[in-house]
Amino acid sequence: MDLNQIETDLQHSDFQYRLKAVSALKDYPADVAVPLLTQHIHDPEFLVRSFVARELGRQKNSDSFAALLQIMKFDNTPNVRAEAANSLSLFGRVSASHLVEAFFRDDHWLLRRSILAALVELECPEEVLEVCQLGLAGEDAAVQEASIDGLGALAASRQNSAALTKLLALSHAEAEYVRVRVAYALKHFDQPEAREALAQLRQDEDHRVVGAAMENLIP
Repeated sequence: MDLNQIETDLQHSDFQYRLKAVSALKDYPADVAVPLLTQHIHDPEFLVRSFVARELGRQKNSDSFAALLQIMKFDNTPNVRAEAANSLSLFGRVSASHLVEAFFRDDHWLLRRSILAALVELECPEEVLEVCQLGLAGEDAAVQEASIDGLGALAASRQNSAALTKLLALSHAEAEYVRVRVAYALKHFDQPEAREALAQLRQDEDHRVVGAAMENLIP
């Protein structure tokens, strides 16, 4: 799509035209695309804002980074904020502190799960541990499960010991779904304490916990 058509379609009342125009900007360099994209971070249609956030992650410069921070902080739709977090992570470790800040500020489960996954992918063990601890302190089950998975992902990191300590404490949690995720997470650790905790979970009173602890068991 030529640039004149893109600029025209970005102003179209039908959001489907705006979606296609935003997508077409992938064929243009950042100095052309980003100014047009940033004009639509407040588009009335959340799907358009989501597409804008996604495209800003492909068009990496200081202006797109700043726009994504604004979207992640102020957009009123969780899906759009989560998309902005995913795009921000594409800038690499420079985004980590901003993602952690957003995790502390915004307690929506979708954004928090997106940030957790991004930080694990970025291999930022200190930041992962920090947000996992906060996620576990909250009441959202989906975030708690993702946080336990995040602790499991730290098995090969310098935060191995801290993550294992937290998981061992959680292996006695009252909630069955917590013990299930802990059983999966502990399998990433080689320490005797992890193997002992898994052995105990194989004797758990809940069959789902037992099944998780037994799955892919390596003698």
